[in-house]
Amino acid sequence: MRDDDIANIMRALGHPVRLEILRILATQQQGQCCCADVTESLPLAQSTVSQHIKVLLDAGLIDRKPHGTRNRYCIRQDRLAEITTAFGGLLKGLAPGAANKESELA
Repeated sequence: MRDDDIANIMRALGHPVRLEILRILATQQQGQCCCADVTESLPLAQSTVSQHIKVLLDAGLIDRKPHGTRNRYCIRQDRLAEITTAFGGLLKGLAPGAANKESELA
């Protein structure tokens, strides 16, 4: 994953409402819900929720699927796996002595 992709994802995750939207999507029994479902769970206007959903879509964190006259949203599990790997590598690269310090503490 490229650095600009990681930065874009970090910006998308940098707002508490977007983190809460991801939590809401993660707890849906069918794994997906529409914007109105998310809006019911948040004390925000539908237009505000839609703006946050767009940021998550643009970052590739969620996917949109047409469902009648509405769109349904779900978390992109493949993207989360990529991000987990990229963040792990990024953090490991930023703290190269961390592994040595952990073994010293044990």
